[in-house]
Amino acid sequence: MAHAHHDHSAPGHHHHHAGDNIKVAFFLNLSFTVLELFGGLWINSMAILSDALHDLGDSLSLGLAWYFEKVAKRGRDQHYTFGYKRFSLLGAVINSVVLLVGSIVVLYESIPRIFHPEPVNAAGMMGFAVLGIVVNGAAVLRLKSGSSLNERVVRLHLLEDVLGWVAVLVGGIILYFFNFPVIDPLLSLGITCYVLYNVVRNLRQSMKILLQGTPANLNPRDVQTRLEQLPDINSVHDLHIWTLDGTYNILTMHAVVKADLRLQDAEAVKQRVRAAMAGMDISHVTVELEVPGQECSRHNCDEII
Repeated sequence: MAHAHHDHSAPGHHHHHAGDNIKVAFFLNLSFTVLELFGGLWINSMAILSDALHDLGDSLSLGLAWYFEKVAKRGRDQHYTFGYKRFSLLGAVINSVVLLVGSIVVLYESIPRIFHPEPVNAAGMMGFAVLGIVVNGAAVLRLKSGSSLNERVVRLHLLEDVLGWVAVLVGGIILYFFNFPVIDPLLSLGITCYVLYNVVRNLRQSMKILLQGTPANLNPRDVQTRLEQLPDINSVHDLHIWTLDGTYNILTMHAVVKADLRLQDAEAVKQRVRAAMAGMDISHVTVELEVPGQECSRHNCDEII
């Protein structure tokens, strides 16, 4: 990885671009995953194959993250008036589905081996584990400087891989010195269950966003209370909060103001609403002002809260 810091001398290049970091980690990971699949079959180790699955998942999420990071940067257009931010979620969902299928295949293969263990090439297992720790460790270091959410997630993935390989290494050492072949499918089971746990967690988060769920860090009642404390606002209804991609939150609302509010004061009310919401981590606010007695243009529009 000697080339990791090649551009530090160039003016204005103090850290790598998010896409570049993810790209390097992606190619590193993908080439290693291919090697692993063959290695796992050759060494006859389910633990290595289940770690290969883990790495394949990471390669996929790296590749998709790298691609969708580029797509998500596009502005709004005629086709996607909210922009492309949600495309990064698509990557997460595709990746989760692939890992889900892979995990089931690995479990299907590993569980019978607990009852009928097969011999495993322990030396090969240890060699692979060391290689795994080095390759994934290099990728983690490469992403260490990254600040984007995507990079942080990817870095965690790779860190998990390093830990997975440490487990395989320990398994290989035990197998080398003791005739205890059941350790391999047991390790495989542990790694796969861990992968599955994360997949389910990620899928739930992605689905909640896709189904326009309220962001986890926001409580609509708190938001309403905060809004109704603002000067000139009598009450708030038809309040909707959702998030585009987990970080960019959106709010639409109707606010009832006093009947004789002047137009320029109405603008000030909206500015105050936007400022208050920015403080609560809501980036995009649409406000409709109404006066008391004015029927809300939609039926049941205040039933949300």
